[in-house]
Amino acid sequence: MKLKAEQIQENWNRLLSIIKEEFPERANDLIKLYEEHEERVMMMPASSIDHFHNAFPGGYVDHILRVYDCALTVHESWMNMGADMNGYSLEELKFAAIHHDLGKIGFPGDGNEVYIPNDSEWHRKNQGKIYKTNPNNPFTMVPDLSLWLLQHYGVRVTWNEYQAIRIHDGLYDEGNKPYYISRTPESKLRTNLPLVLHHADHMAARIEYERWKSGEDNTPKKTPVKKVKVTKVSTSEQSVDDIFKGLFE
Repeated sequence: MKLKAEQIQENWNRLLSIIKEEFPERANDLIKLYEEHEERVMMMPASSIDHFHNAFPGGYVDHILRVYDCALTVHESWMNMGADMNGYSLEELKFAAIHHDLGKIGFPGDGNEVYIPNDSEWHRKNQGKIYKTNPNNPFTMVPDLSLWLLQHYGVRVTWNEYQAIRIHDGLYDEGNKPYYISRTPESKLRTNLPLVLHHADHMAARIEYERWKSGEDNTPKKTPVKKVKVTKVSTSEQSVDDIFKGLFE
């Protein structure tokens, strides 16, 4: 699977547009970061193995934009279902979505990208390892490098953004357990932002895997959703069968 050059350029233009429009007070520092690594970010993959997600040139930006769109959708779904979404701002949600995987671009400087083309044809063909980890860089977890890069370029980050980026992998990362498995009310997450971002990232990665599996292109597709009519009824006046018939007329 691969993206056409036009789609890679379109995705890049959209990413810069979001940064300028949604984070105006931080745009100058962010644009400096992205323009300094323009070719690297435009062409880098989102992962190294084909059956993971978006392991092809341009896959990173494509993934980031999909997470951004999924995050807004998940946020709206939670809000519509009655969740308390007042603990964070939409700007914080958008910022965390756009930068949750920033560390995948690697360290500043030529030759310091995280993923480099795999020169082993056997591994590419038999294990799907299209890229390999760059040995020039010290070991680091992606969220940690994401946050380091932001501070390195002087980009201010709120606590909500910091926490969401840091633990966006959910329970896939053992180090996140204290945040997600709490024993007291005081230790529970103060906002739903980390959960929304984790669900959005998981959704995007799953969609990308399914497109790789089916061989479909990576163009986002919108499927019409059947609206459910919500009505308040009393079970003492209607049977259960009648209630469910009424919901899906």
